[in-house]
Amino acid sequence: MDLRFTPEEQNFRQEVRSFIAGNLDKETHASMLAGHRPSKEQIVAWQRVLNKKGWATVDWPAEFGGTGWNIIKRHIFREEVQAYPAPEPLAFGVYMVGPVIITFGTEDQKRKFLPRIANLDDWWCQGFSEPGSGSDLASLKAAARRDGDHYIVNGQKTWTTYAQYADWIFCLVRTDPQASKPQEGISFLLIDMKSPGVSLRPIVTVDGGREINEVFFDEVKVPVDNLVGVENRGWDCAKFLLSNERVNTARIGATKERLRRLKKLAAEVQESGRPLIEDQSFAEKLADLEIELKALEITQLRVLANEHKNGKGKPDPASSVLKLRGTELQQRITELTLQAAGPHGLVGENLDAPPGHNEDEIAPEWMRLAAPTYFNTRKVTIYGGSNEIQRNIIAKQILGL
Repeated sequence: MDLRFTPEEQNFRQEVRSFIAGNLDKETHASMLAGHRPSKEQIVAWQRVLNKKGWATVDWPAEFGGTGWNIIKRHIFREEVQAYPAPEPLAFGVYMVGPVIITFGTEDQKRKFLPRIANLDDWWCQGFSEPGSGSDLASLKAAARRDGDHYIVNGQKTWTTYAQYADWIFCLVRTDPQASKPQEGISFLLIDMKSPGVSLRPIVTVDGGREINEVFFDEVKVPVDNLVGVENRGWDCAKFLLSNERVNTARIGATKERLRRLKKLAAEVQESGRPLIEDQSFAEKLADLEIELKALEITQLRVLANEHKNGKGKPDPASSVLKLRGTELQQRITELTLQAAGPHGLVGENLDAPPGHNEDEIAPEWMRLAAPTYFNTRKVTIYGGSNEIQRNIIAKQILGL
């Protein structure tokens, strides 16, 4: 494989970079550059800018609003958005439920949902995990029984990111409790969050933010038309979705941006009378991370090339490698940033707070964000299938053990 980008690809990278710089709201960019999460309003505004340009759903087939770009251009685009940094299109819609609807959905579902997903007219959230059913997702208990033209849904989902904003939730529910295998009795439903019987309870994180929630379903009526794919075969949708999620959770561009930023900060921080970047131990850790990040980027290009060769719709077990290493490197960059912050890293900050809101603090803002970011990033090796599960997938499906 020739890993050098062609002149055309380099020009394309510059086109993407210039578009982001010329169209992204400066306040949004400054906030993200400081380490804050973008707000709902910032995500919606930027995705609509991308959608107007035709760049909100670059991975979708052209007939459904995709760009028709090849895999390398899509990789470059995603990397540039993350590295600038700018808000990414809402993953729950664009990268998760959208491709599931394209692959498994009816024509009516495609017409109804896909344009609204692209323009972020509907905010989606994910209803997979439950209390006691996380890594062992097939043990889920939320149930849907058929009643004429509707399903009646009862149960609970947890760790539901941004459910407080959501208009819709895509859920795995048990429709055949007597199935011989747990995976064979699960269906994939689209549920309107405004339906009677749907309720939320926030889970407040250690930094005081509200990113995740519990979602409860009490006799919720869902039209049978909102079933995606075949009843009791929702596990096929789930595997397809999780494979896409694992590719996207590598977040190589974001880690590159954090690494560049950390190098700059480490050159400014003084340790024993000299810049921290000159400390041999710290410099070796940075170099090691940079080498592993390059290896991960090469691996991602190989996975994407195989996906192009084999065609969409078939989960690639190699995506587990991307999820495993990508999330570990995301955690390592937060560990090094916390080390660079030193004792000032003990001063906490809310990741959802606007930048510069508390300039009276003794520590710079990036130091105040170091610990909350470190703790918040512990989750990345868990969601999308824990890294222990990814090792099992690699052992069985790649190594044949």
